[in-house]
Amino acid sequence: MKRFIAAFAGISLLALISVFSVAFSQGQSELADQKKIQHRLRDDKDEDKNKDAHPPEAKARPRPGGNGISYHGGPLILNTTNVYYIWYGNWSGNSATTILTDFARSIGGSPYFNINTTYYNGSNVHVSNSVNYVTSTTDNYSQGTSLSDSAIQAVVASAVSSGRLPYDTNAVYFVLTSADVNASSGFCTQYCGWHTHGTINGFDIKYSFVGNPDRCPSSCAAQTVGPNGNAGADGMASIIAHELEEAVTDPDLNAWYDSRGAENADKCAWTFGTTFTAGNGSKYNVTLGTRNYLIQRNWVNASGGYCSMSYP
Repeated sequence: MKRFIAAFAGISLLALISVFSVAFSQGQSELADQKKIQHRLRDDKDEDKNKDAHPPEAKARPRPGGNGISYHGGPLILNTTNVYYIWYGNWSGNSATTILTDFARSIGGSPYFNINTTYYNGSNVHVSNSVNYVTSTTDNYSQGTSLSDSAIQAVVASAVSSGRLPYDTNAVYFVLTSADVNASSGFCTQYCGWHTHGTINGFDIKYSFVGNPDRCPSSCAAQTVGPNGNAGADGMASIIAHELEEAVTDPDLNAWYDSRGAENADKCAWTFGTTFTAGNGSKYNVTLGTRNYLIQRNWVNASGGYCSMSYP
C-alpha cells in the first residue's frame, strides 16, 4: 500500500483536503507482494468515500487515545531518521537542489519536527526529533518521463542495489521528479506525493514520491511565488515535510492513523496557521536554518490533538 498527500484545486492557504482509497497490486520483482493505499480527492459532502483507507490486515487491535489518532501496533522510525534524495530527471541549473537539501538538513531538531515526538511504539518509545540528511544521487530518466508506481519503486531499487545509496532501514528515500516528469497513477490530478515501503534485497525500505508542483501549480502549490524564489521547490518542501512525518510515524502503514485512515499530516493537509510576508511578497510560516518556508501544519498527538507548527 502507499499513502498520498492529495492534490487540491485552486490556490488557497487554507484549502480543505479529503481523500478516499483505492487498493491495487503490482508486479515489480521483489516488491511484487507490496500493497498500496491511495488517498484520493472526494466531494466533501460524500462521507461514504472517506472510509478508513488501510487494508483489513492493518486494522488489528487499534489502541484509541483521546487525541483523534490511534496506534495500530506497527513499527515507527525511531532514533535519527536518515533522509536520502534521488533527483530524477533534469535538475541542471535548478536552485531546488540547494533549497531542498537545506530543508532536509534543517528540519531535524526544530520545534516543527518535535511534533513527531508525541508518537510512540508499543513499548512507549517515542520518535526522536532528529533528522539526518545523508546524501543524494541522480537518475537521468532511467524509467522515462511517465512513471508508473512500479517504475518509481524501480528507481529506488536501482539506487540502492547499484550502491549509489546504501541500504538503510531507518531512512526515507525521496524520489524528487523534475517538472517534465509525470507519475501516471495520478500526480497533479489525484495526489502531489505519497509514501510507502517495499522489500529490496531483504531490507524494508521506506520511500516517497514527490512531484514538482511547477507541472501543476494550481493543484500542488499553495502559492505561485515561493519565499525562496522557486515556486516548484518551495511547494515541494511542504510535500516533503508531509511525507516525512507520515513515514516516520506510519512507515509500514500499520502504526498511527485515525478511524478514517488519515495519518498525522493528512489531518492538517493544506493548512498553514499564522503566515508572514517575505520580501518578494510570498508567504512563509517557518524559518529553518537560513531559509523561510511555507510548510503545512502537523497533528500533535497530545492535549486532545490539534494542528500546529510546533510542540510544545
